[in-house]
Amino acid sequence: MKPMLRSLFALITLAVAVRAAERLDLAWPTPNPAWAAGKPIADYVQHAGSGDPASGAFGGVRNGGHQFHEGLDIAALNRDRRGEPTDDVMAAMAGVVRHISANAGSSNYGRYVVLEHPDATPGVYTLYAHLARIAPGLKVGDRVTRSQVLGTMGHSSGATPIPVARAHMHFEIGVMITRDFAAWYERRKFGSRNDHGPWNGMNLMGIDPLDFFNQWRANRINTVQDYFARMEPAVKVRIATRRAPDFIARYPSLLTKPPAMGIPAGWEVQFNWSGVPFAWTPLTALEVAALTPEQPRLVDVNAELLKRQRSRTLAVSRRGEWVPGKDLETVLQQLFGL
Repeated sequence: MKPMLRSLFALITLAVAVRAAERLDLAWPTPNPAWAAGKPIADYVQHAGSGDPASGAFGGVRNGGHQFHEGLDIAALNRDRRGEPTDDVMAAMAGVVRHISANAGSSNYGRYVVLEHPDATPGVYTLYAHLARIAPGLKVGDRVTRSQVLGTMGHSSGATPIPVARAHMHFEIGVMITRDFAAWYERRKFGSRNDHGPWNGMNLMGIDPLDFFNQWRANRINTVQDYFARMEPAVKVRIATRRAPDFIARYPSLLTKPPAMGIPAGWEVQFNWSGVPFAWTPLTALEVAALTPEQPRLVDVNAELLKRQRSRTLAVSRRGEWVPGKDLETVLQQLFGL
């Protein structure tokens, strides 16, 4: 076994044994006080044009449940005489600036900032998009405090223009799938340049921000790990591989148990309905003996859950057998370099 990999898994095992227990110090990322006051979402969520505030929430909230929205659109509270929003956008928790995209035309996010939160377990990212401007002096690598101003709310976008009347801040909490995103992006031959490194939205997988905040406020969770532990599995995948995904090296608290001596012969991974790989179990050679190497196999599918969530395709039935759907295929490619 290579010494580097032996050290890697020793570090993972240590990190799993020492999990953060402190309660997160969260802050709503805009000045709008409606969420903190327990008011209806219509008072702080921006609808996507339908008039229904639920269309600005997370999940299959658009086009009759078929279009997935991976974040929360927080509405503007204050505007200037021209109708432009003037709300500050602030860090939801202390973290480190990992990416700043100041060019509004280079992403569907428009101008956006990504923070990583290494003091959280797991160390999730938060993302703040459609900004009018970035806070002066803010740069990659800066440590920021909870509620520190990151920019000003706007309606910037590199894709479909956002009307000023629907200006908002698109907010995400989630995990990065792979550090090797550039190689995956190149293999897919999208025909456009990736200006965002691993902080491209195609490599970021969000959880429901509003549900996360609500669970925290209700004291049902204290940490990010608590939230992941409450996720309902939609599919369970087994794969025989000696590859060690960097995902689990970065989020070791998602291991269900430490790896045994040596490199795992494979993995069992549980995904929630939106495709977040939230629980990882290392497998022995005996446990993967019946599997074809590098070929994922679905060993459990919650068909009722997937039927309710039509905006993501994680599993499809072919000739009476469950196989990965297009959204799960993409995540597996990124995780394992398939």
